[in-house]
Amino acid sequence: MFQSFDVRADPKQGISRVGQLREMLTKAGLDGYLVPRADEHQGEYVAASSERLSWLTGFTGSAGAALIMKERAILFVDGRYTLQAAEQTDPSTFTVESLIDNPPKEWIAENAPQGCRIGFDPWLHTIAEVRALREKAETRGVEIVPVDDNLVDGVWNDRPSAPLTQARIQSKDYAGELATAKLERMARAIGQAGADCTVLTDPSSIAWAFNIRGQDVPHTPLALGFALIPADGRPALFLDKRKLDRETEAYLTQLADLKAPSTLEDEVARCAQGGRTIGLDPALAAERLRLTVQDASGSVTELDDPARLPRAVKNATELEGARAAHRRDGVAMARFLSWLDRQEPGTVDEIGAVRALEASRTETGQNLQMPLRDISFDTISGAGPNGAIIHYRVNTKTNRTLATDELYLVDSGAQYDDGTTDITRTVIIGRPSDDMRDRYTRVLKGLIALSTVRFPKGTRGMDLDPFARHALWQAGLDYAHGTGHGVGSYLAVHEGPQRIAKTGTQALEAGMILSTEPGYYKAGSYGIRLENLIVVEPATALEGGEIEMHSFETLTLCPFDRRLIDVTLLASQERAWLDAYHARVREEIAPLLDGETQDWLDKATLPLG
Repeated sequence: MFQSFDVRADPKQGISRVGQLREMLTKAGLDGYLVPRADEHQGEYVAASSERLSWLTGFTGSAGAALIMKERAILFVDGRYTLQAAEQTDPSTFTVESLIDNPPKEWIAENAPQGCRIGFDPWLHTIAEVRALREKAETRGVEIVPVDDNLVDGVWNDRPSAPLTQARIQSKDYAGELATAKLERMARAIGQAGADCTVLTDPSSIAWAFNIRGQDVPHTPLALGFALIPADGRPALFLDKRKLDRETEAYLTQLADLKAPSTLEDEVARCAQGGRTIGLDPALAAERLRLTVQDASGSVTELDDPARLPRAVKNATELEGARAAHRRDGVAMARFLSWLDRQEPGTVDEIGAVRALEASRTETGQNLQMPLRDISFDTISGAGPNGAIIHYRVNTKTNRTLATDELYLVDSGAQYDDGTTDITRTVIIGRPSDDMRDRYTRVLKGLIALSTVRFPKGTRGMDLDPFARHALWQAGLDYAHGTGHGVGSYLAVHEGPQRIAKTGTQALEAGMILSTEPGYYKAGSYGIRLENLIVVEPATALEGGEIEMHSFETLTLCPFDRRLIDVTLLASQERAWLDAYHARVREEIAPLLDGETQDWLDKATLPLG
């Protein structure tokens, strides 16, 4: 199994661990300390050695922060994790606040004692984050203080070691472009931006730029490290050589000077000497790097990570790989859903369903000669009320049986050499209520609206987000998460800068892969989410039109549960899209299925009527 169901944190430990941290505050002359859910690379997935927020609070979500004051402790989470945070933390120790509506900078500006000193680890906060913190804190006379030695590490006695897993080369057969060409493009972009060099801090950018993959963090094939990319000259790659076999080391030595990660600050300082200009992405680079350049009398220019946008726009090889990966994953999903339909209600639990799905992916990958490298995130397997917890992670304590007449939500994904998948389906165990069918159909209408929308060049994700919510809004309903995120090519399942959300400011470009995943969650009863992956197609002219328009190609190949669809709520165009989609699913994956699953698929993809 690529995931564990063990209970990873104990809320009862929060009070003692916060007490230990407060002792450290006193020794450091501080009144408070920020603990983000972040590492030096600001990634969503972090190694066990960087799970400081989870260790301190018990909260295991992928986004959040804690502010530990001498008299108060606050945990900040977004709408996906409100219920989870309440269950995983000690309410006598932590107050839960909204990371969106009342983030740490706002809380400090309104509540921190006048003139207090709040510490932070400058490796774990971005330049932009620290700047915003300081601006808000100054309005209350609060000092934001960088602390060289992380205070949590000072009390985390059994902290795991940093990962040393093996990195490997990602073949051009899957990458579609040589690393030399990528590095040359990036060097030109850095020079054109007026910088002498830039620091790549995002391991996804390093993986893409150098065509390598690793295993340092769960479910995302990253080798943790940094890179210095000059506008003119040879790059430097800061990667522990113990992660490299002879072939991979020889390959990387052709592309860059290999250096120990511990030498990064010295090398950045050396590059900055003489007033040279270092490009840093304020949204990704750690404040520590800005301070290093400043101390070396260099100049910082704000420069977007030069790999981020090129990485998001997939080339033809990557898109073909994505299509193949989704066809394969569609086979695995059909086998799983067919199996699930044959089980008696009450005989399968959430963990058993996850095991069955992963087994289906593993066997399908073997049969189709493309092994499952990993899952792309811990499977969300929520039965009944657990499905209403947006980013629920089942464990042995919360494991629930899939009971009759309840909804079951399963959000999962896979990592293959040729692509990354992410799919959510909600199915009924037994018979649905009218309320369930109404909500499910409204969510489906949102997915169809996004799948069929045409939009001009320059359209941003925030411009499209309302299409997915319209049918829910008409009934006074909504969901507390974004509608879609970018997806990598055998990389991170959550990839920027593209996203479909109220905060999605990046213009969508041809070749970008995104999710479309509207939902509805009835606390204490059930959750509904439906998710496909889509890719932006090149803009084309419409008959009689005046402006070329982009559209989306749907990558995901898996039927929706027809038993949950209220056909009377669908317009004729929506019905036509769904029938055509189901016909395509049947055409593409049926030849790869066994007879029993083929029979199930034939019924699951019948036209509505």
